[in-house]
Amino acid sequence: MKVTVDTSLCIGSGTCALTAPAVFGQDEEQAVVVVLDGSPPESQREAVELAVKSCPAAVIRLYATTG
Repeated sequence: MKVTVDTSLCIGSGTCALTAPAVFGQDEEQAVVVVLDGSPPESQREAVELAVKSCPAAVIRLYATTG
């Protein structure tokens, strides 16, 4: 899987970082999400999917990867 975020639209709620801390962090200065792992392992799928659904600004995208 691949994870991307549109940081220009991020409102800095931090929900993603709380939901999937191995994948998302937060830039304290700019108050926006930071993707810590853009290609997380399958073991993180449930947490990432919850982060996508929980994002109040709907700026997180999850893509399937092949191979």
